[in-house]
Amino acid sequence: MAKRKAIRSFDLFCGGGGSSCGARLAGATTVGGVDVSPLAAMTFEMNNPGAVVYNEDCRKLDPETIRKRVGGVDLLLASPECTNHSPAKGNIPRCEQSRRTAFEVIRFAQSLAPRWIVVENVVQMENWPRFDTWLRQLQEIGYNTVVAKLNAANYGVAQTRVRLFVICDRQARPRLPVAHRRAGATARSIIQERDRDGVLWRLSPLASPGRAEATLKRARNALREIGPKCPFIMVYYGSDGAGGWQSLDRPLRTITTLDRFALVLPNGRGHLMRMLQPPELAVAMGFPRSYRWPEASRRNRIRLIGNAVCPPVMKRIVQGLLSQA
Repeated sequence: MAKRKAIRSFDLFCGGGGSSCGARLAGATTVGGVDVSPLAAMTFEMNNPGAVVYNEDCRKLDPETIRKRVGGVDLLLASPECTNHSPAKGNIPRCEQSRRTAFEVIRFAQSLAPRWIVVENVVQMENWPRFDTWLRQLQEIGYNTVVAKLNAANYGVAQTRVRLFVICDRQARPRLPVAHRRAGATARSIIQERDRDGVLWRLSPLASPGRAEATLKRARNALREIGPKCPFIMVYYGSDGAGGWQSLDRPLRTITTLDRFALVLPNGRGHLMRMLQPPELAVAMGFPRSYRWPEASRRNRIRLIGNAVCPPVMKRIVQGLLSQA
């Protein structure tokens, strides 16, 4: 049987590299990436040795120059700026210049001419007034497109996370990935007792003086439902429309760029709690435990993780594309 040629991918708006991690797990070789964030570019470079990494605004880059430097590209991955599509933005006016970064995908595709493109964003991108124009331009330059909302929990990830994917193929109608729920992919599976140095994560009493009443109310909601002997996850910061807590026996709710989730544990005399830690959140995103993360503040690490694409979802998408190669 003839050996399949290596699939070369370039990651636009690469972030910390979740898309490229998934593509690599599917058999692709990452040849380059670009992100305006220094921390994201550093993380991407740490996990993609040999790739050409640009820590710049992609709008200022000449894709033809990149093509000459990295060579041929078969797969273009892209996660354009999403904040101005996201409901987390609230009622703050949207920045159209930010949302227009999606058109960089078309500019790069025209120069790099990859067979495949996969674009990821929040589902609200589909409500953008220019979405249909943007999609039509992708089709006009030769791509067959499929638009899908995929839940990471259906692809082996221990997190409920629905995102929009626009999957493009020059030669065939793209196939959607087959759902593959993984047994045991629950919030319980991400919990780690110790940090990487073997030190136990520090816990504090749930009923500590000064604890916000809203926090205690969420805890009481959980205790009424599951009793005092079961651990649970509580939404510690931010609003929540589902009671403010969840069982450990279901996937974690959507991770954002903010520090939100606390683990609550019974200890026989009451309850202790701590925030979920960045290594646990990374596992809940589907990153391999071997994935490398830079030294940075907790806030910046969580932002990096929460902005990422779940690697197992991208792995399944790319596997589906390659099955038609």
